[in-house]
Amino acid sequence: MRLLRQPGIIVSGLVILLSVVVMLWPSLFATHDPYESIALDRLQGPSGAHFFGTDHLGRDLYSRVVYGAFLSLAAAGAAVLVGVIVGAVVGLLSGFIGGRFDFVVMRFVDVLIAVPSILLALIVVASLGFGPWSVALGVGLGATGSFTRIMRSQVVRVRNEEYVEAARTLGVRWPSIVFTHILPNSARPVIAYAALELGSAILAVSALSFLGFGAQPPEPEWGALVSAGRDFVSTAWWLSVIPGFVILVIVLAVNRIARAIGENR
Repeated sequence: MRLLRQPGIIVSGLVILLSVVVMLWPSLFATHDPYESIALDRLQGPSGAHFFGTDHLGRDLYSRVVYGAFLSLAAAGAAVLVGVIVGAVVGLLSGFIGGRFDFVVMRFVDVLIAVPSILLALIVVASLGFGPWSVALGVGLGATGSFTRIMRSQVVRVRNEEYVEAARTLGVRWPSIVFTHILPNSARPVIAYAALELGSAILAVSALSFLGFGAQPPEPEWGALVSAGRDFVSTAWWLSVIPGFVILVIVLAVNRIARAIGENR
C-alpha cells in the first residue's frame, strides 16, 4: 500500500495499464485505418483531424502508433518470456544438480553474456528471417544468460536450507523438492528482474525494427515508424519524434515499476 502513495508509481501504473488496453483493443482508440493512404493528406502536421499528423503516404500516424502497440509490446513480452523460461530452467537444473554439469553450464553462460545481446539477436534474425517474432526470439535468447545466473544463485542458496535438507532426509523425491521447496523460494528475484528486463526488451525490439530487421512495411511497429520518418526529420519532425516519445514514456514507466518491485521484494 505504501507504493500506492507515490505519484510516480501511480502514473507509471496507469501508463502501463493504458498501453496494455491499447495493445489488446486498438480499434477502440484508433481514429483511422492505419493502412489507408490518402495522397492529399500526406505530411500534414498534428491537428484535430490527425492527432499525430500523417506520414509521407498520407496515413494517420496516431492510428499507426495505436496499432503498432501490439507488435512492439507483444514482441518485447515474448522476448522476456523466452528469457525467463529458458534461463530459469537452465539455472534451476544447474544450481540443483551442481558438479561438472553446473561448471559446464556456467562457462557457457559466461560466453553467452560476453556476446553483446544485440549481436546475438542479429544472428538469430539472420538465421530465421526478418520479422517481429524472430526479433523477439533473438532478444529473448540474448537475455537468458542473466536469468540463468540469477536463478542458479538462488537455487544454490535455497538447496542448502534446513527445510530442503529435512525433505531429503525424509526421502522426498527430488521432483517434489524442486517444485515444492526450491522453485517457489527462488523465483521472486527472477520475476523482479523480468520486470526490469521488459524495458530493455522494448528498446531492443524497437532498435532492431529501426534497422529493418523487425516488422516489415506496411506493418506499423514503433521502431519501424521512427525509421520511416528519419528521411523527413527536417520537414515532418512528428514522424520520428512522436513514436520515439511513446517508446520513451513506456520504457520509463516500466522501469519505474520494476525498480519498485525490486526494492520491495
